Amino acid sequence: MAAPAPQPPDLRQRTLASALGNEHTLRDLLARVRESQRRLDAIRPLMEAPLRAAVQAGPLDEKAWVLLASHSSAAAKLRQLAPVFAAELRKAGLDGPPIKVKVSKPL
Repeated sequence: MAAPAPQPPDLRQRTLASALGNEHTLRDLLARVRESQRRLDAIRPLMEAPLRAAVQAGPLDEKAWVLLASHSSAAAKLRQLAPVFAAELRKAGLDGPPIKVKVSKPL
């Protein structure tokens, strides 16, 4: 029995890339998401377990890196620790825009 013929590229994927502008835009977006997560991974060891569970990496651009807190008390603690986090990021060679903290809204 012959192997099935190759299928054409998924049109939905091309439509998504078109909707985002082009593949370069999508690649840049994914790079920023990865960099944001990398920065969070670098500072996570500085947090106690309950705080680690309450924070997510948020948007990263040239103006700010956002940490998303699940509640206001976690946000307050993250704001207190922001200078410590910034120092750790510099030490890790991940210096960048200032850290901002926002409380994430539930879905």
